[in-house]
Amino acid sequence: MTVGLSQRQKSLLDMLAEDASRSVAEMSKVLGVSAVTLRSDLSGLVERGLIVRTHGGAFPAFRSNILERQKHMVEAKERIAKAAAGLVADGDTIMVCAGTTTSLVPRYLLGKTDVKLVTNSVLVLPFARVNPALHVTLAGGEYRATEEAMVGPDTLHDLAQLHVKTAFLGTDGFSLASGITANTVEIAEVVKKMAEKASTKILLADSSKCGKAGFARIMELEQIDVLITDNGLAEADRRWLEENQIKVMIV
Repeated sequence: MTVGLSQRQKSLLDMLAEDASRSVAEMSKVLGVSAVTLRSDLSGLVERGLIVRTHGGAFPAFRSNILERQKHMVEAKERIAKAAAGLVADGDTIMVCAGTTTSLVPRYLLGKTDVKLVTNSVLVLPFARVNPALHVTLAGGEYRATEEAMVGPDTLHDLAQLHVKTAFLGTDGFSLASGITANTVEIAEVVKKMAEKASTKILLADSSKCGKAGFARIMELEQIDVLITDNGLAEADRRWLEENQIKVMIV
Protein backbone atom coordinates (compact mmCIF):
# COMPACT_ATOMS: atom_id res chain seq x y z
CA MET A 1 0.00 0.00 0.00
CA THR A 2 1.28 3.46 -0.84
CA VAL A 3 -0.02 5.09 2.36
CA GLY A 4 2.82 6.40 4.52
CA LEU A 5 5.51 6.25 1.83
CA SER A 6 7.90 9.11 1.19
CA GLN A 7 7.56 10.94 -2.11
CA ARG A 8 10.82 9.36 -3.29
CA GLN A 9 9.55 5.86 -2.45
CA LYS A 10 6.33 6.58 -4.38
CA SER A 11 8.37 7.77 -7.36
CA LEU A 12 10.52 4.66 -7.09
CA LEU A 13 7.44 2.43 -7.04
CA ASP A 14 6.06 4.25 -10.11
CA MET A 15 9.35 3.72 -11.94
CA LEU A 16 9.34 0.00 -11.20
CA ALA A 17 5.71 -0.31 -12.27
CA GLU A 18 6.59 1.27 -15.62
CA ASP A 19 9.78 -0.74 -16.15
CA ALA A 20 10.89 -3.43 -13.71
CA SER A 21 14.13 -3.96 -15.63
CA ARG A 22 15.69 -0.73 -14.34
CA SER A 23 18.91 -1.21 -12.41
CA VAL A 24 19.77 0.34 -9.04
CA ALA A 25 22.36 2.52 -10.76
CA GLU A 26 19.82 3.80 -13.30
CA MET A 27 17.14 4.50 -10.71
CA SER A 28 19.52 6.29 -8.36
CA LYS A 29 20.64 8.53 -11.24
CA VAL A 30 17.05 9.39 -12.23
CA LEU A 31 16.08 10.19 -8.61
CA GLY A 32 19.30 12.07 -7.89
CA VAL A 33 20.34 9.99 -4.88
CA SER A 34 23.22 7.67 -4.10
CA ALA A 35 23.00 3.93 -4.68
CA VAL A 36 23.21 3.46 -0.90
CA THR A 37 20.18 5.71 -0.35
CA LEU A 38 18.25 3.99 -3.12
CA ARG A 39 18.97 0.54 -1.66
CA SER A 40 17.65 1.82 1.68
CA ASP A 41 14.45 2.95 -0.02
CA LEU A 42 14.15 -0.42 -1.72
CA SER A 43 14.60 -2.19 1.61
CA GLY A 44 11.78 -0.09 3.06
CA LEU A 45 9.50 -1.10 0.19
CA VAL A 46 10.44 -4.76 0.68
CA GLU A 47 9.54 -4.53 4.38
CA ARG A 48 6.13 -3.09 3.41
CA GLY A 49 5.57 -6.01 1.03
CA LEU A 50 5.37 -3.65 -1.96
CA ILE A 51 8.29 -4.99 -4.03
CA VAL A 52 10.39 -8.10 -4.50
CA ARG A 53 14.14 -7.61 -4.75
CA THR A 54 16.13 -9.15 -7.56
CA HIS A 55 19.85 -9.17 -8.29
CA GLY A 56 20.58 -5.54 -9.17
CA GLY A 57 16.98 -4.35 -9.12
CA ALA A 58 13.39 -5.07 -8.05
CA PHE A 59 9.83 -5.50 -9.33
CA PRO A 60 6.45 -4.52 -7.83
CA ALA A 61 4.68 -7.08 -5.67
CA PHE A 62 1.31 -5.85 -6.96
CA ARG A 63 -0.08 -5.40 -10.43
CA SER A 64 -0.08 -1.95 -12.02
CA ASN A 65 -3.90 -1.73 -11.94
CA ILE A 66 -3.86 -2.09 -8.14
CA LEU A 67 -1.19 0.58 -7.82
CA GLU A 68 -3.24 2.92 -10.02
CA ARG A 69 -6.38 2.33 -7.96
CA GLN A 70 -4.45 3.04 -4.77
CA LYS A 71 -3.56 6.47 -6.13
CA HIS A 72 -7.21 7.42 -6.71
CA MET A 73 -8.74 9.61 -3.97
CA VAL A 74 -5.97 8.63 -1.55
CA GLU A 75 -6.85 11.06 1.24
CA ALA A 76 -10.55 10.19 1.12
CA LYS A 77 -9.79 6.48 1.29
CA GLU A 78 -7.55 7.00 4.31
CA ARG A 79 -10.24 8.98 6.13
CA ILE A 80 -12.86 6.36 5.33
CA ALA A 81 -10.66 3.50 6.52
CA LYS A 82 -9.72 5.35 9.70
CA ALA A 83 -13.37 6.04 10.49
CA ALA A 84 -14.20 2.38 9.92
CA ALA A 85 -11.39 1.26 12.23
CA GLY A 86 -12.75 3.63 14.86
CA LEU A 87 -15.91 1.50 15.00
CA VAL A 88 -13.91 -1.59 15.99
CA ALA A 89 -13.59 -2.33 19.70
CA ASP A 90 -11.21 -4.62 21.58
CA GLY A 91 -12.25 -8.24 21.22
CA ASP A 92 -14.37 -7.64 18.10
CA THR A 93 -14.72 -10.06 15.22
CA ILE A 94 -14.71 -8.48 11.76
CA MET A 95 -14.56 -9.33 8.08
CA VAL A 96 -12.78 -7.11 5.56
CA CYS A 97 -13.33 -7.72 1.87
CA ALA A 98 -10.74 -7.09 -0.82
CA GLY A 99 -10.43 -3.52 -2.10
CA THR A 100 -8.06 -0.58 -1.97
CA THR A 101 -10.19 1.24 0.63
CA THR A 102 -11.29 -1.69 2.78
CA SER A 103 -7.77 -3.11 2.91
CA LEU A 104 -6.57 0.06 4.64
CA VAL A 105 -8.75 -0.61 7.70
CA PRO A 106 -6.16 -2.85 9.45
CA ARG A 107 -3.61 -0.02 9.22
CA TYR A 108 -5.70 1.93 11.73
CA LEU A 109 -6.31 -0.96 14.14
CA LEU A 110 -2.98 -0.46 15.92
CA GLY A 111 -3.72 -0.16 19.62
CA LYS A 112 -6.77 -2.44 19.47
CA THR A 113 -6.41 -5.81 21.21
CA ASP A 114 -7.69 -9.30 20.49
CA VAL A 115 -9.37 -8.36 17.20
CA LYS A 116 -10.19 -11.35 15.00
CA LEU A 117 -10.06 -10.33 11.35
CA VAL A 118 -11.26 -12.51 8.46
CA THR A 119 -10.38 -11.41 4.94
CA ASN A 120 -9.91 -12.51 1.34
CA SER A 121 -7.52 -9.61 0.71
CA VAL A 122 -3.79 -10.11 0.30
CA LEU A 123 -3.34 -6.33 0.63
CA VAL A 124 -4.01 -6.44 4.38
CA LEU A 125 -1.02 -8.69 5.08
CA PRO A 126 1.65 -5.93 5.31
CA PHE A 127 -0.41 -4.29 8.08
CA ALA A 128 -1.09 -7.61 9.81
CA ARG A 129 2.65 -8.33 10.00
CA VAL A 130 3.28 -5.26 12.15
CA ASN A 131 0.25 -5.64 14.43
CA PRO A 132 0.55 -8.72 16.67
CA ALA A 133 -2.78 -7.90 18.34
CA LEU A 134 -4.61 -8.85 15.13
CA HIS A 135 -5.65 -12.49 14.68
CA VAL A 136 -5.93 -12.80 10.91
CA THR A 137 -7.75 -15.56 9.04
CA LEU A 138 -7.12 -15.49 5.29
CA ALA A 139 -9.89 -17.29 3.42
CA GLY A 140 -8.52 -19.86 1.00
CA GLY A 141 -9.39 -20.22 -2.64
CA GLU A 142 -8.10 -19.12 -6.03
CA TYR A 143 -5.69 -16.19 -5.95
CA ARG A 144 -6.91 -13.44 -8.29
CA ALA A 145 -3.87 -11.25 -8.98
CA THR A 146 -5.86 -8.47 -10.65
CA GLU A 147 -7.74 -7.92 -7.39
CA GLU A 148 -5.06 -9.11 -4.92
CA ALA A 149 -7.80 -11.32 -3.53
CA MET A 150 -8.83 -14.90 -2.90
CA VAL A 151 -12.03 -15.91 -4.71
CA GLY A 152 -13.99 -18.99 -5.74
CA PRO A 153 -15.86 -21.91 -4.12
CA ASP A 154 -13.19 -22.58 -1.48
CA THR A 155 -13.28 -18.92 -0.37
CA LEU A 156 -17.06 -19.03 -0.05
CA HIS A 157 -16.87 -22.33 1.86
CA ASP A 158 -14.37 -20.91 4.37
CA LEU A 159 -16.48 -17.80 4.96
CA ALA A 160 -19.65 -19.86 5.40
CA GLN A 161 -18.14 -21.53 8.50
CA LEU A 162 -17.79 -18.23 10.37
CA HIS A 163 -19.85 -15.42 11.84
CA VAL A 164 -18.62 -11.96 12.82
CA LYS A 165 -19.91 -8.84 14.48
CA THR A 166 -19.12 -6.49 11.59
CA ALA A 167 -18.33 -6.80 7.88
CA PHE A 168 -16.54 -3.95 6.13
CA LEU A 169 -17.60 -4.19 2.51
CA GLY A 170 -16.36 -2.57 -0.67
CA THR A 171 -17.95 -1.84 -4.02
CA ASP A 172 -17.18 -0.72 -7.56
CA GLY A 173 -20.40 1.28 -7.66
CA PHE A 174 -23.64 1.83 -5.76
CA SER A 175 -27.06 3.35 -6.37
CA LEU A 176 -30.66 2.74 -5.35
CA ALA A 177 -31.45 1.45 -8.84
CA SER A 178 -28.52 -0.95 -9.24
CA GLY A 179 -27.76 -1.62 -5.59
CA ILE A 180 -24.21 -2.50 -4.53
CA THR A 181 -22.17 -3.89 -7.41
CA ALA A 182 -18.76 -5.28 -8.32
CA ASN A 183 -16.90 -5.53 -11.59
CA THR A 184 -16.59 -9.32 -11.42
CA VAL A 185 -19.00 -12.08 -10.40
CA GLU A 186 -16.35 -13.74 -8.23
CA ILE A 187 -15.78 -10.63 -6.11
CA ALA A 188 -19.52 -10.00 -5.87
CA GLU A 189 -20.07 -13.51 -4.50
CA VAL A 190 -17.44 -13.03 -1.78
CA VAL A 191 -18.80 -9.65 -0.67
CA LYS A 192 -22.33 -11.05 -0.57
CA LYS A 193 -21.20 -14.00 1.55
CA MET A 194 -19.37 -11.71 3.99
CA ALA A 195 -22.52 -9.62 4.35
CA GLU A 196 -24.54 -12.75 5.09
CA LYS A 197 -22.13 -13.77 7.85
CA ALA A 198 -22.09 -10.45 9.73
CA SER A 199 -24.50 -8.88 12.20
CA THR A 200 -23.63 -5.37 10.99
CA LYS A 201 -22.83 -4.47 7.38
CA ILE A 202 -20.78 -1.34 6.74
CA LEU A 203 -20.07 -0.18 3.18
CA LEU A 204 -16.83 1.74 2.60
CA ALA A 205 -17.00 3.72 -0.64
CA ASP A 206 -15.60 7.04 -1.77
CA SER A 207 -18.04 9.46 -3.35
CA SER A 208 -16.86 8.69 -6.90
CA LYS A 209 -18.61 5.30 -6.62
CA CYS A 210 -22.04 6.86 -6.09
CA GLY A 211 -24.35 6.42 -9.08
CA LYS A 212 -22.06 3.91 -10.79
CA ALA A 213 -22.91 0.29 -11.52
CA GLY A 214 -20.49 -2.59 -11.82
CA PHE A 215 -21.03 -5.74 -13.86
CA ALA A 216 -22.33 -7.97 -11.04
CA ARG A 217 -24.97 -7.17 -8.44
CA ILE A 218 -24.07 -7.89 -4.82
CA MET A 219 -27.21 -6.88 -2.94
CA GLU A 220 -29.75 -4.12 -2.42
CA LEU A 221 -28.31 -0.90 -1.07
CA GLU A 222 -30.93 -0.89 1.66
CA GLN A 223 -29.43 -4.07 3.13
CA ILE A 224 -26.39 -2.26 4.53
CA ASP A 225 -26.50 -0.62 7.95
CA VAL A 226 -23.95 2.17 7.44
CA LEU A 227 -22.24 3.87 4.52
CA ILE A 228 -18.91 5.57 5.23
CA THR A 229 -17.95 7.98 2.47
CA ASP A 230 -16.19 11.29 1.91
CA ASN A 231 -17.46 14.85 1.80
CA GLY A 232 -17.62 14.78 -1.99
CA LEU A 233 -21.00 13.06 -1.78
CA ALA A 234 -23.70 15.33 -3.21
CA GLU A 235 -26.30 16.57 -0.74
CA ALA A 236 -29.11 15.18 -2.90
CA ASP A 237 -27.49 11.73 -2.84
CA ARG A 238 -27.09 11.92 0.91
CA ARG A 239 -30.76 12.77 1.31
CA TRP A 240 -32.03 9.82 -0.72
CA LEU A 241 -29.73 7.48 1.16
CA GLU A 242 -31.04 8.67 4.51
CA GLU A 243 -34.63 8.61 3.24
CA ASN A 244 -34.08 4.90 2.58
CA GLN A 245 -32.99 4.30 6.19
CA ILE A 246 -29.26 4.12 5.41
CA LYS A 247 -27.05 5.77 8.00
CA VAL A 248 -24.40 7.89 6.30
CA MET A 249 -21.07 8.82 7.88
CA ILE A 250 -19.31 11.64 6.04
CA VAL A 251 -15.57 11.90 6.73
